[in-house]
Amino acid sequence: MIDSARLNAVVSEAGRIALGRWPGAGHEVEMWEKEPGHPVCLADIEVDAFLKRELGALLPSAGWLSEETADNPARLAHDLVWLVDPIDGTRDFIRGRTGWAISVALVSNGRPLIGMLSAPARGEEWLSVAGQGATLNGLAIKASTRSDLSGARVPTDQLATIDSDLTMVEKPNSIALRMAMVADNRADLVATLRWGYEWDIGAATLIAREAGAMISDAHGEQLRFNKRDPRAFGVLVCAQGIHAAAVEHLSERAQRLATKG
Repeated sequence: MIDSARLNAVVSEAGRIALGRWPGAGHEVEMWEKEPGHPVCLADIEVDAFLKRELGALLPSAGWLSEETADNPARLAHDLVWLVDPIDGTRDFIRGRTGWAISVALVSNGRPLIGMLSAPARGEEWLSVAGQGATLNGLAIKASTRSDLSGARVPTDQLATIDSDLTMVEKPNSIALRMAMVADNRADLVATLRWGYEWDIGAATLIAREAGAMISDAHGEQLRFNKRDPRAFGVLVCAQGIHAAAVEHLSERAQRLATKG
């Protein structure tokens, strides 16, 4: 159905386009705010346009859902849909930091079929195909197998008092990269307690699942994709052995914050 070599080439080229605009490589960044607190840069727009053209040519029958393209409800009639975040972690991108990635997923009937992340500033390319495992730079990866929530490694800048028994590790701005850290056993737990969009997590959901992690929304419920409202309340990615404990640990906060969405 998909020429995997060509797909890899497309996503890698998108990474090169983004790297050519990245201030961390000495380039001047062009940015503005879509709305207060939501930055966007020229690289977002250029990568989005490139991927829309090339992925559309690769699989013309697929619909399209991207952070930087106006949503077209016609996607709901498609069994196959591309989910794209052209620059996930824009804040790190515009600050010249490495914690950003291009996220591309192909969704089939509400579930990710292919997931790819290109993080060229970190020299990382992640790939997963449903039922075939996950790789980082071509090497198979396996998720954390931690069984005790206390001490779990969490990519974060700071911990709330209630989470003080967890362990902080490096936090890239990209939620997709933080999820991939669980897939690669660099973290044990990633959780968000806010409303987010499918394009942020589609590719990383499959990468983490195929590496052996457990993935759900913040309430512990199954994630579905290509919904009419392309949002979910939070994401929880962790070692399978701590998922139930993590859901319980987060439940009061999740219930309270979800009502504010």
